[in-house]
Amino acid sequence: MATDVLSGRPSSRRIDTDRISLNVRQTGNGPLMLFFHGITSNSAVFAPLMARLSDRFTTIAVDQRGHGLSDKPESGYEANDYADDIAHLIRTLDRGPAILVGHSLGARNSVTAAARNPDLVRSVIAIDFTPYIETDALDALESRVNAGDQVFRDVEAVQAYLAGRYPNIPADAIRIRAESGYRPVEGGLRPLASPTAMAQTARGLRADLSQAYRDVTKPVLIVRGEQSKLVSAEALAKTSRLRPDLPVVVVPGADHYVNEVSPEITLKAITNFIDA
Repeated sequence: MATDVLSGRPSSRRIDTDRISLNVRQTGNGPLMLFFHGITSNSAVFAPLMARLSDRFTTIAVDQRGHGLSDKPESGYEANDYADDIAHLIRTLDRGPAILVGHSLGARNSVTAAARNPDLVRSVIAIDFTPYIETDALDALESRVNAGDQVFRDVEAVQAYLAGRYPNIPADAIRIRAESGYRPVEGGLRPLASPTAMAQTARGLRADLSQAYRDVTKPVLIVRGEQSKLVSAEALAKTSRLRPDLPVVVVPGADHYVNEVSPEITLKAITNFIDA
């Protein structure tokens, strides 16, 4: 593993936190920066950002519970469950407070973890998830999540499906998702993400997040894709009225998948926020 870390290539390993075993990808050296993906995704989607930040930070991207190669318990998919996983992981790593970078589900979990365990968190970058998301947007998300549990003939079929599902995500990012997020089964490839876990997680995303945003005392940067269909301009405005002290970056031309669609702008937003 040390050779991979020194070479800049993320190495994969499992970490037993005494609460749950989580698969992670790690590279770099320096202060701790943790990355948390969106629903149905996995840690590999952050590889491009990790590569650019690993000269300054120990970058660790996490397969969250129910996802990727991490444990998939039958229950425990509410915000507090995910947030407690984050807290146990930081304590297990024993490298001091962490910067949390979360997309969508990962953003909700990161803010919740910071609100519950401020001593373990330096700051949070919350990408395209806020309180006040409208019911119809969450309905559409849940429908897409449930539709993804199917068997695909091969990687090319997976890529074609993902390209149609995520039309704004570049081909190289689609390839990362296709090659990292599926496992061989009889007849082809199936998502690594547990369908039972995804159904519970999607329902859990409907819970009110406003109290966590009220309670969080650590610096939080809110990043929204200008064309996001999940976080509307009104949801963002209401969040800013709730916490007018939290900085906001709106990424032009990006949809919900900001860090994959616009990695350079996302990188600049992260580094500007941290350096400030």
